[in-house]
Amino acid sequence: MKVEQIYTGCLAQGAYYIESNGEAAIIDPLREIKPYLEKAEKNGAKIKYVLETHFHADFVSGHVDLAKATGAQIVFGPNAKPTFAAHIATDGEEIKLGDVTIKVLHTPGHTMESTTYLLKDETGKDYGIFSGDTLFIGDVGRPDLAVKSDLTEEQLAGHLYDSLRNKIMPLSDDIIVYPAHGAGSACGKNMSKETTDLLGNQKKTNYALRPDMSKEEFVKEVTEGLTPPPSYFPKNVQMNREGSMNIDQVMSQGLQALSPEALEAAANETSALVLDTRNPDDFAKGFIPNSVNIGIDGNFAPWVGALIPDIQQPILFVAEEGREEEVVTRLARVGYDHAIGYLKGGFKSWQQAGKEVDTISSISAQEFANRYAQNNQLHVIDVRKPGEFQAEHVQTAQNSPLDFLNDHLAEFPKEGDLYLHCAGGYRSMIAASILKARGFDNVINVEGGFKAISETDVPKTAYVCPSTLK
Repeated sequence: MKVEQIYTGCLAQGAYYIESNGEAAIIDPLREIKPYLEKAEKNGAKIKYVLETHFHADFVSGHVDLAKATGAQIVFGPNAKPTFAAHIATDGEEIKLGDVTIKVLHTPGHTMESTTYLLKDETGKDYGIFSGDTLFIGDVGRPDLAVKSDLTEEQLAGHLYDSLRNKIMPLSDDIIVYPAHGAGSACGKNMSKETTDLLGNQKKTNYALRPDMSKEEFVKEVTEGLTPPPSYFPKNVQMNREGSMNIDQVMSQGLQALSPEALEAAANETSALVLDTRNPDDFAKGFIPNSVNIGIDGNFAPWVGALIPDIQQPILFVAEEGREEEVVTRLARVGYDHAIGYLKGGFKSWQQAGKEVDTISSISAQEFANRYAQNNQLHVIDVRKPGEFQAEHVQTAQNSPLDFLNDHLAEFPKEGDLYLHCAGGYRSMIAASILKARGFDNVINVEGGFKAISETDVPKTAYVCPSTLK
């Protein structure tokens, strides 16, 4: 038996490859299916099943494409109603894979079709659980993503409490927990950096598995402090339920190389968003006017999902040469299937063509400190999350989290300088580019973010440990 976690850090997502005696199953595959096909071929195995733990909110699954490419059967748990051919397993059903067995445990709560798969080894001994968003390392899945008129988040949390107590916690302490996500995912609020753990350790350390926890306490603690989910989540669920454009078609459409003139014409004709995926420092020095910077080397896909409200938005992009395929792939993972081309030759070709260029003003943290010392009424905008801000911030700063910046543009003056910072410079450059594109010519980015500012004598609030914040 072989069990492999295929973890995608930029999406904080874990897919799984299980193989036994020439047969393989893929659990919660990402959109691009080539790695799974290559792995099975290399091992001489046939992919027999594609197991889905639920209709994922934060990425588009490759289940349909993978099934078409391999002839594998797609499996969902009870309550799932996909519009394509799939086996809807019953609670307790056992699926044979080579010499091992996968038992279906219906674990509603995160969503009502949420299912955990229990892997039994060749001897029939419980080996591990693929828990989807039912149980994370350090947390459980948020129960507010499947809220309908007849089911509140409190009721969903109640289902989750029952699922954990009745289906997961009675299992042996020595089995391994393989969750669908880790720290950084918006599907939980307190996930650990570790991507697997023994169930016994989770019973000791995960707040949601406290043995003396009442259902009322669980519901209160799990639903407390949830921030609004990214707007693309419902769209990803819809795509996973109804199927999506073939990934090959998405790639072909997105990988059209365009000259500066052709890209400019395409932008004018289609009202496409120009997305610049270079690193923030390069972007600041020069970019296509009105383009938005989301660097490929950060949490690219989740930020695209959070900041581009229309998943159907046509996108033209600028990338470092050689990374164009990566950009289209990572856009497709969260359902942005309408990339329509990229700037051939990178930003250098735009400059060489003599096209108009815009820039973002950036200053060092020390220069910021010097200006602050002369005028402590500087308009400072901290775009970190509320918890980061509450832990410690520049005394006079205004908190405007990047996630919701587009909803608060009217609060920013266009007169006087706006000093933007985040934790390290990635998010503040995204914010600066958005403001620039909306006509704010008064933005100044503070290089190195709060990390660099904290090393200066700019007055800051007293530090509060984030884990003590509600």
